[in-house]
Amino acid sequence: MTVAMDREGSAPQPRPEIEPEPKSNFERVLLVVFVVVPFAALLAAIPMAWGSFLGWSDVIIGGIFYIVSGLGVTVGFHRYFTHGSFKANRPLKIVLAIAGSLSLEMSVIDWVATHRRHHKYSDKEGDPHSPWRFGNDWKALTKGLFFAHVGWLFSSERTNRTRYARDLVNDPDIAKIHKAFPRLVAVSLIAPAVLGGLFTLSWQGALTAFFWGSLVRIALLHHVTWSINSVCHVFGDEAFEVRDKSRNVWWLAIPSFGESWHNLHHSDPTCARHGALKGQIDPSARVIRWFEQAGWATDVRWPTPERLAAKRIG
Repeated sequence: MTVAMDREGSAPQPRPEIEPEPKSNFERVLLVVFVVVPFAALLAAIPMAWGSFLGWSDVIIGGIFYIVSGLGVTVGFHRYFTHGSFKANRPLKIVLAIAGSLSLEMSVIDWVATHRRHHKYSDKEGDPHSPWRFGNDWKALTKGLFFAHVGWLFSSERTNRTRYARDLVNDPDIAKIHKAFPRLVAVSLIAPAVLGGLFTLSWQGALTAFFWGSLVRIALLHHVTWSINSVCHVFGDEAFEVRDKSRNVWWLAIPSFGESWHNLHHSDPTCARHGALKGQIDPSARVIRWFEQAGWATDVRWPTPERLAAKRIG
């Protein structure tokens, strides 16, 4: 069993928060590859966009995969699987789990377990990715921002799945999708290239679609998602009472599909709408509304004036 030393450095103590089996070295090497390579492509994207290495098919394919995988994370992994903001019928549940997996962030069970642990200890000891873990001065906070953004991913620790996501572990559909995560990673990487090749009937079209629809799309989505962990726990404004440092960052609202209205989310985690105040654009909430209107989502936990007023500052 994974153990940790107590504060006096004496007897080791069990750590039920963490899976007994840590991430393997192979997993950690793969993680480095999936962080560094897409980021390198993102840096190269700006000069390459001015040449002949970007076509309309790349924009369309990359945009579609960004929207599908991004909403799979925000609507699926986050608001549905983690917090139960609504109930989904079985086909929608499966689609959301697959779509979120295409983001290459984590498998559905690991993502949910990690995020539930984050909410339990938000910005306190035990939070897997708080930017405040090293202190409050500028040097500590700079280190903490990097850690919260990407550094925490390289830890060998894995949040205990049974402790934090037992409902998903016991769901046969989700358990299958969790086990299929490596294959879904392959689909997410290869499908844009296949579509680009078919769309343009050329190897160059396949290559550019892979660059934009796979590498750049994955890097952009990852860093937007990670910014919720880092930026939105340090900068921005606060409108609702919370027990942590969660804040709203308006300029991330559209690329994050409404996730950057992070203050209300931590004040009321099960609420289906994060951007509930005037002028706060929340695309994920709109999608949930469409699912509700289609009859695929029920028991949606929408905010009410009374619910908001109870937590409003001032």
